[in-house]
Amino acid sequence: MNTYELIKQAILKKQQITAVYKGYYREMCPHALGTKNGKQQALFYQFGGESSKGRVDSTSTDNWRCLRLVDLENVQIRDGQWYTAENHSRAQSCVDQIDYEVEK
Repeated sequence: MNTYELIKQAILKKQQITAVYKGYYREMCPHALGTKNGKQQALFYQFGGESSKGRVDSTSTDNWRCLRLVDLENVQIRDGQWYTAENHSRAQSCVDQIDYEVEK
């Protein structure tokens, strides 16, 4: 399965994604998948792993990540707790053409 299909499946089944993005191992729950300016992107809530700012606090409302699919490596799906933040309903600008979005 390609990266797009893996993330689509994870959204539909509310599964976690693990991946490497720009050299950092990340544990995330995808919330929206589609395109922005013709490029495939997804909106994730990162609950574990690291980012350029260091270790991730799984309870922070600042863990939203807008990531380009082309830059994701070693993408894996796994079962586990679904993570999100209370500010999920706020308007997002990551994906302007949404193909799949998690049901709230």
